[in-house]
Order: sequence, then structure tokens, then C-alpha cells
Amino acid sequence: MIHTATLLGAVSVADYRGELAALATAGCWTVSALAFTAAANRFGSLALNIIRLGMAFLFFIVLGWAARGLPLPTDATAHNWLWLSVSGLVGFTLGDLCLFRAFVLMGPRLTMLMMSLVPMIAALTSWAALGEGMTARGIGGMALTIAGVAWVVLERRPPELVDSGSIVTPLVPRPACPAVEHGKGGRTAGQDRPWHTRLPAARSASTAGILLALGAAAGQAAGLVLSKIGMEGYDPFASTQIRTTAGLAGFAVLFFVLRAWPRLASAVRNRAGMAYAALGACFGPFIGVSLSLMAVRYARVGVAATIMSIVPILIIPFMILIYKERVSVRAAAGAALAVAGVALLFL
Repeated sequence: MIHTATLLGAVSVADYRGELAALATAGCWTVSALAFTAAANRFGSLALNIIRLGMAFLFFIVLGWAARGLPLPTDATAHNWLWLSVSGLVGFTLGDLCLFRAFVLMGPRLTMLMMSLVPMIAALTSWAALGEGMTARGIGGMALTIAGVAWVVLERRPPELVDSGSIVTPLVPRPACPAVEHGKGGRTAGQDRPWHTRLPAARSASTAGILLALGAAAGQAAGLVLSKIGMEGYDPFASTQIRTTAGLAGFAVLFFVLRAWPRLASAVRNRAGMAYAALGACFGPFIGVSLSLMAVRYARVGVAATIMSIVPILIIPFMILIYKERVSVRAAAGAALAVAGVALLFL
């Protein structure tokens, strides 16, 4: 009897390995969001993008050598390389470029609201490309989760609280001030404050900002679907290494076009920023993104994307511990709604 119960328990966990991987992904991305915020406030988001992918690439070399005896994914097929490379360019390069520009134009609150559409776009894309449908229960869980996340992200705070950090602002890797981001040096009055309080106030929506945020959401969703197509049973970590390589190449081209290499040289001399970037790279493009590929392999893309979208909810405890912020009733209710939606996806 005990043996049977244990076996049933093991089967149950195996049945939900995709959903569990998605939940672990959200946890990793919560840590990386906080670390990347600290790094970007020291040397800017453009330099951070190429640094985080470069660090992740080195992590993959070490892991591949230790686990598979292959520092590079040389055993991948042409199919793997083609689709995963396109996925890396769409998700890492184009998607992130749109995302960070949307942050500048609209601020984090409205941009993150638009990013809550990722699960819906991912579900529709996977249905069109892979024939993956959603059950009524899955659609209900997705709706509850998106509603909960959107409710938290949309919460308006008084100006003094917005400036000191809201629940969603740690998700935004961005510069401390325009002068630093554009490599012009100098300081502003706001830079004398601690990094976690130098956050931009909310901005209003604009057509360009909305289109860029939609482009970022579409890029993230398409990246997941393309990754599922490209993996075909291939190792998730090696698959992510291919995506990272493509994304890194895309940003390298961008740096040549923008002549932004001096920014990178300045950034690597910032020891504290590099330490935060390394932490974020470990939990972001290295472990987190690899787990996200594992999630879409074993679960429907729409379900996995929905569970991974709860980062604004998971970040609330960190806001309490790190920023000593009080959580409003609305934020607590939104978190409960999102958790209920995730629970429904597991049923």
C-alpha cells in the first residue's frame, strides 16, 4: 500500500513537471529582477544586456563541460540551431530592446501591464503554430492569474511612494539617470539617494510606448513558441545556450552600430554592478530561461507562460523585507487572485 501511494505520488509530480518548472522559473526571475535593477542603476540597461548574456554564456560553457563533456552545443542539429537562434534573436535581442524602450517612454507600471498579455499571446501563438489547445479550466486559470497580476501592477501609489519604489519597479532594469545611461558622466540630485530609491515616476501611455510594449510581449511569447519548436527533445540548458549565443550576437551588432563599446568598458570596472549582474545572469538567462524551456517542453506554452507571469506577485515579500514597504489590501487581493489562478492551472 505504501509502495503504491509512493508510486502514485511520483507519477503525480512527473505529470506536473512542466508547471513546476514554470513556477521555479518565476522564482528565479524574481531574484534576477532585483539583481538586474541594482546592476542597471550602476551602469545602465544597454551595457547590462550584453553583460548578462555574456556571463550566462560562460556559465553554460562550464555546465556543458561538466555535465555533458561539451562546452558548446556541437551535438545540436541544424534544426535546433536554426529555430533556437531565431528564438534568441526574437526573445533576447528584439524583445528586450522593445521592452527597455517602452520602460523609458511609459514607465514600469504601464509597460508591465502590457507584458501581462504575454500568456494570452503565447497561448494563441502556440495554438496557431503547434495546435495546442486550452481547456476551459486552463482558460479560467489563465484569466484569474492575468487579472491578479494586472490588478497589482495597475495599483496607483502616491507620488512619494512611487518615487521610493512600488511593487513592480524592481522588475525594471534601467539606468539611474539619463546622463549615466548615455555615457556622459556627471551626477544628478537623485543619484545621491540609495540605488533602490532612485526610481522614475510613472509616465502616461503613448502610441509608440504601447506598440513597443506589445512588441516586447509578442517577442517574449514568440520566443517561447520558437524554443519549443527548436528543442525537439534537445537538452534545455544546451538549447538556452544556443538562444543566448544568438542574443549575444544580436547585441554585439547593436553595440557596433551605436558605437557603445566605451559604455561596456566603463561598466565592467564597476565591481558592485558586475556582482549584481552575475547574480542576475545566474538566476535569469542561465537557470531561469533554461527552466522556462523545460516548462514549455512538458506543459502547454500558454499554461507555462501564465505561471511564469507571476513575478510581480512573488516580488511582494522582497518588497516587504528589502524596502520595508507596506502591502496594500489591493495588492494582497491581487496576489491571492493570481495564486488561485495558478492553483487552477495545476488541477
